[in-house]
Amino acid sequence: VQLQASGGGLVQAGGSMRLSCVASGMIFSINAMSWYRQAPGKQRELVAGITSDNSTNYADSVKGRFTISRDNAKNTVYLQMNSLQPEDTALYYCNALYYLRGYWGQGTLVTVSS
Repeated sequence: VQLQASGGGLVQAGGSMRLSCVASGMIFSINAMSWYRQAPGKQRELVAGITSDNSTNYADSVKGRFTISRDNAKNTVYLQMNSLQPEDTALYYCNALYYLRGYWGQGTLVTVSS
């Protein structure tokens, strides 16, 4: 199982960005996918998750600003981030829960300037 995240970069506060995570080596449609983030000096935290039947959940800090979605035909999960704030600056990781085992992709850095 491999997860490849992309889409990070530098954006000004108030801007938008979309992260993508492509999965391989799994039956993508049956697993749950999540995005986590880790800011400097802080613990990794759950940002958003989506189940195989497209149920979603979000951290309170991103509700109404971020949207997680998936395209099973492309084995890809997305994180649309709007109204970005400096406190959203972090390494963002995608995670797959596949047959009760968690898999991590490499992080993609999101930097929001004030």
